[in-house]
Order: sequence, then C-alpha cells, then structure tokens
Amino acid sequence: MSQSSLDNIFNSYTHGISIFKDKSSLSADFTPDNIPHRTKQIEDTAHMLAPVLRGEKPSNIFIYGKTGTGKSLCIRKVTDSLKEAADNNGGNVKIIYINCKMGKVVDTEYRLLAQIISFFDEEVPFTGLPTNTLYRKLYEKLTETGGSIILVLDEIDALIEKIGDEIIYSITRINQNVPNIKITIVGISNKPTFTDNLDPRIRSSLSEEEMVFPPYNATEIRDILDERVKMAFNKDMVDYGAITKCAALAAQENGDARKALDLLRVAAELCERDSKRRVDETFVNKAQEKLDKDRIMELIRVQPKHSKLVLLAMLKLYKDNSRGVQTGEVYTTYEKMAADNGLKALTQRRVSDLISELDMMGVINASVISKGRYGRTRRINIHLNERIVSLMSKTLGREFPEAFINF
Repeated sequence: MSQSSLDNIFNSYTHGISIFKDKSSLSADFTPDNIPHRTKQIEDTAHMLAPVLRGEKPSNIFIYGKTGTGKSLCIRKVTDSLKEAADNNGGNVKIIYINCKMGKVVDTEYRLLAQIISFFDEEVPFTGLPTNTLYRKLYEKLTETGGSIILVLDEIDALIEKIGDEIIYSITRINQNVPNIKITIVGISNKPTFTDNLDPRIRSSLSEEEMVFPPYNATEIRDILDERVKMAFNKDMVDYGAITKCAALAAQENGDARKALDLLRVAAELCERDSKRRVDETFVNKAQEKLDKDRIMELIRVQPKHSKLVLLAMLKLYKDNSRGVQTGEVYTTYEKMAADNGLKALTQRRVSDLISELDMMGVINASVISKGRYGRTRRINIHLNERIVSLMSKTLGREFPEAFINF
C-alpha cells in the first residue's frame, strides 16, 4: 500500500464527518443518567444499601440475571449515587468493585486480597507473601479507615469456582474481627442457583437478600438503543431499521442489551470503514457475523487441548457430511488425531463430556437420537456459516498440524 493511500485513510478520520458523536456511550462501562426499564431494581437496591448512610450494616445482596440484563450497570449507578450522598453528608463509605472474571486478577485468595488492599492505596507483591500477612495488612487498613464498605463482587460464581467458597466466609468474618468496620457483600451472578452449592455454614453467615433481573424484550431493548443513539451518534446517521434489527437480534439471545449495543457499535464502525455515512441493516448483518466469529474464536482459544482436538474431529467429519455426525464417529476420528499428534486419547466418556460442554457454549448442537435396540447416540450439527467454520478449522489445524493433513 502506498503512503498516499494510508494518508487518505487517516485523513478521512481526522477531516471527514464522523458518524459518532460519543462512541463511549455504547460501551459496557458507560453509566447513563437514565436506565430504562430498571427503575424498580434500582430503587430496591438503593433501599437495601441506604442504611449505610446511618452507619448501619445492610444485609448482603445477591443479584442474579442473564448476561446483558443491566445488573452491573444498575449496581454501578446505585453505588456511585450512594457514595456521593455519603460524601455530601459526612458519611464514611467506601465502594470496592471487583470483576471476578478478569483473567488472573483474582484467581487465587492471595490475589483477591491484594486487589482489595489496592483500593486503600497500598500495593503488595503479586506473589510471595504468606496469606496471613495479607489478612493482617487488610485488617490494619480497615482499622485505619473505619466506616462502611460495599464490596461488589461481579461474576462472584467465577470466584467461587476458582478458589472455593471459604473466601466468602473469611470476608464475612471481618465484621467480627475489625470492630469499627462494616463490610457488605454485593454478589452479582449469571447463575441463580450458585449459592445452593455453598457450604451451609457459609450460606447461613451471609444473611443475604436476593434480586433477579429479568431479560429485556425487543421493545425494551429498542428503548435502550433509542436513548444511546442520541448520545452516541450525530443526527440522522442511523436508520430506524438498523436499530430495530439490533433490538430483535439481541432479544432472541436471552434479552441481552449489551449484545444490541455491541452490534450497533460494530455496525457503525464497519459503516465508517466503508466510507458510508448512514448505518443500515446491511451493516448490522455484517456486524453480527463479525461478532459471532470473534466470540467463537475466543471460545476456541481458551479451550483445553483435548477439547480443541475433539472439535477439530467434528469439523473434519462435518466437512464430509453436513447433515450431521454421531458421537461414535467423533471418538474414532479424535482417537486417531490424538495418536497422530503424540497425545494419549481420553476415554469415550470424557470425550462425551467435552462434546456436551461445546454444546452448552453454542459452538455445536448435539441432539439425542434413538437407534432402537442399539441404544441412543447424539447427532452433532454445526450451526455456523461456512466462513466461520473454515476459520475454526484453519486455526485448530495450525495447533494440530498432523491432524490437519488432508483435512
């Protein structure tokens, strides 16, 4: 590419008319002044946490709902307002927000404690100190600070899966070990039943209140998009049909408003790259394909090696028979691929579990079929477009070159 071509690209962004007025208002981190269709949830949460303004300790709160139903957004809105009210009235309230799914940030008890301590402007080594030392340092900081702390643990179920439920008990015990502090846990989870598996002793120590955020319907998502479009885009840059389509597609996927916002943002980015000045349904379709591809490829990237090999076996079989393949065929192909790549094959039962996990993630669709007196099996289909399937195959083939020969 010539220098003049590059200059033309950059000049179109620096001197042209932008579609966007404020792109940040489409991001997941943006907190708008008004959150449509969540007034009751916001008011209920505010009432639950308001006792901290009188120096009292509220009950712990657990908030459930599927992805994109506004849980984190509403909690940020309430806690930001609560902090402002406390500061204006001479209260001593500190908000600590931790996303428990952020990679290696809180994948051990040590790192969680280090993350909490960092909110008190105290840095500790990433590793190396005894855990008891971190607890002692945390107690010291809490004693110095005093007052009330709202500890928001977003995706708390991921934290429990990584390091166990004992950490929750340890946090609740801080209220007894540090006399002048009141810690309230606000747990946010996509899994309504995750507390059912907690140790009964821990569950009883929580004394929690619960709240469920229902999925948005298409009309509600449309209202959310209408408000964000006014903030995010210059006038007359987005077709009515594009907004409606984003809302409809997101409503089909469990009422995920975040999905709708991502769709609209990516559609507008693709529109700009195409040097167009109005986002229509065509760009929404392109955005959906791009997001699906990105999601699938990220899911594949983080899978264990054998899970990737099972998927590659399915892709190979599916290439030859697009009407679907059966689990027995998958295992035979996987077993050969494992041997070709110097790996010891897992048992057929374990491979069946891996197929179920891929089904749950939406990468494949595995339906049970009856074979009469020969028992039952599962027919596997891949409901993705050919471009994504091809990209998946090539990506996995680079990791397992021997298995990919003659694919």
